Amino acid sequence: MSVLTNELTLGDLLKYEEESLYSRDQVTVAAGQNLRIGTVLGRVDANGKVKALDPAATDGTQIATAVLLQSVDATTGDKSSGIAVTRQSIVAHHALVWPAAITAEEKATATAQLEAVGILVRQGA
Repeated sequence: MSVLTNELTLGDLLKYEEESLYSRDQVTVAAGQNLRIGTVLGRVDANGKVKALDPAATDGTQIATAVLLQSVDATTGDKSSGIAVTRQSIVAHHALVWPAAITAEEKATATAQLEAVGILVRQGA
């Protein structure tokens, strides 16, 4: 018997947001990425586009600034249709997508960076 695996849904990830979609922003996902819902994002200083968090980067994407609310395939070019939570929200810890090689210390730093912009990360939410 085969095992079915469902992708996370918005309800799995986003536990609270302000009314009237105040917590969300439209973002441009930089080319060359295929990002899943829940990906922790950093913003490129030079152009404002978002990429998956990269703690080793020096272009701005080393700072966690948002969480992607829908999967976006930008492998062939920039996608301006991304939606991310950027403020005043609560997200479930288990639904976040982190870089594969992130350390516990880097994850703690990124979580603190998210909380600094109003995105609270909750265990068991």
